[in-house]
Amino acid sequence: MASPRNDLYPDLAPPGGLGAALQETARLGGYDVGPLPLGSEVAHVGTARGFLTVEPAAERRLFRLTVHIPGFTWEIGATDDLRLLVEAVGLWRHGTAYEEMAARCAFLDLGEFVRALEAGEPTATQWADLLSAEFHRRQRNLLRRLHADEVLRTMFPTVSHGAVRLRLEPLDPASRQVLVHEEDAGRYAVLRVGAPRATWEDVRGANLIPTLRSALTGT
Repeated sequence: MASPRNDLYPDLAPPGGLGAALQETARLGGYDVGPLPLGSEVAHVGTARGFLTVEPAAERRLFRLTVHIPGFTWEIGATDDLRLLVEAVGLWRHGTAYEEMAARCAFLDLGEFVRALEAGEPTATQWADLLSAEFHRRQRNLLRRLHADEVLRTMFPTVSHGAVRLRLEPLDPASRQVLVHEEDAGRYAVLRVGAPRATWEDVRGANLIPTLRSALTGT
């Protein structure tokens, strides 16, 4: 994007740019927006509910707020008020309920985003993309087997270095997750990511689904 015009964003220059202005406004308002890159024209905010970006428009004063998760991007609102923007970012990062956020931050439009989550997105689309991708044809049989299970198909899938990763929460990259690698017919290696002293575990085919269910849901 073009650099924000100084006459539209006079409040960004004194603190040292967008990131510094967001941090200063958050401090004054009692919000936590986390560490932000300084000197960038677009602010990137990591949260447990997706990756937020704040981007100033070039044509008029407007801060656009967008949430990104693998395969999906939603613009969830825009405002010309830096204080209101910081409030929304702070509430989102804190995990405030969507209904409360919509009530407190009138500029947010969360309808499409919430409806997508309620419909099982982005998980359903991610499964469809992986199952049909020629690039992942070596993992296709494993993906089909995992997707056939009514519990595992609700987990968010990705493929990493030949292994299938299943994550409990699609919006939280730190949520409970496992890696599954198909060693050969009827034999798999499973890693419980983040578990203390986690190592690859050899699992026979008949035990694969119960092992993954237990690792991800505790059942």
